[in-house]
Amino acid sequence: MPTAPIVVHRVSPSGGRRVTARGQILGLARSDADVVEFLRRAGIEDAGELLDDPHAVEWRGGRAHEYGAV
Repeated sequence: MPTAPIVVHRVSPSGGRRVTARGQILGLARSDADVVEFLRRAGIEDAGELLDDPHAVEWRGGRAHEYGAV
């Protein structure tokens, strides 16, 4: 099964989620706005519209849009 090209990884113990695009680390997001900015910098326009598209973004290890420490 192919995975989405953008992955928002599980919440780190200190909070935030690592974001990767096609295996390249883009940064540690603490909000959806951070994810959108990382994707914009990677050349992906209208990234905000992609966050809930499972073909574009895979949310791993927790609920989508949650960034707090566990």
